[in-house]
Amino acid sequence: MRVIAIVGPTAAGKSALSIALAHALNGEVINCDSMQFYRGMDIGTAKLTPAEREGVPHHLLDIWPVTQAASVAVVQKLARAAIGDVRARGRTPLLVGGTGLYLRAVLEDFAFPGTDHEVRDRLEADLARLGPGPLHERLAAADPAAAARILPSNGRRIVRALEVIELTGGPFVAELPQPQPLYANLQLAVDRADLDARVEQRIENMWKAGLVDEVRSLIPQGLRDGRTASRALGYQQVLEYLDGRCTEEEAYAATVAGTRKFVRRQRKWFRRDPAVVWLDGAADDLKEQALAHIQGAGS
Repeated sequence: MRVIAIVGPTAAGKSALSIALAHALNGEVINCDSMQFYRGMDIGTAKLTPAEREGVPHHLLDIWPVTQAASVAVVQKLARAAIGDVRARGRTPLLVGGTGLYLRAVLEDFAFPGTDHEVRDRLEADLARLGPGPLHERLAAADPAAAARILPSNGRRIVRALEVIELTGGPFVAELPQPQPLYANLQLAVDRADLDARVEQRIENMWKAGLVDEVRSLIPQGLRDGRTASRALGYQQVLEYLDGRCTEEEAYAATVAGTRKFVRRQRKWFRRDPAVVWLDGAADDLKEQALAHIQGAGS
């Protein structure tokens, strides 16, 4: 009962493959997409509807309100508990998503320093008041190596680095450790040559399905205050449109451009890992190819 991870860029066909493999392997899906944890964020995250799940059990969908800040350490804990539950019932865990850091955190054996809400809130307040520049200077004084690896504009990562330094009294490790698998696993990455066109078609479909209305409905639930959810592709751009900072056409174009840029980052992330097996999402025998790799890994 190894863990099967289905990874790769957005819009490549991960969800469809996960359903096919779940039926073939007596499996259950464990979500590892950072934005599908949020309740109400359905259209803009391409979350499968209950009907589209075809009776396959899904875990870690719709578990957080949009005001909840994402935490890799929390996701690690929840996903590992779900994997244990699925395996205990004799079924195959299928870890599905395109958020590379979350997948690594779940599959590999490394720990995250803890967090302290008082320290974090104080640093977040400094970030809101001063901006990332002065905090990056503070980081450079405390840990020059970490500051050299973190962009001066990346406020969230600067805050996390300063928090770890304050809590541990040591340097912030800005690079991920070498992979040390925690589970026997196989990572299957789905990609397609026509992904740019698929991205634009997906976003067109989302707009037609009511993405603007979905974002509007989440504002009273605190979407603007959600440090993670408000920055999701599509949601951030629609919020800017609803706030009058751009036209709807500009929000649409920015969503397409941002998603294509995100696809490039996802490809780069997963291509660095030689253990990832790449599959053509456009292949007619995609499921059969995936099953062959799984059988080969098992033997």
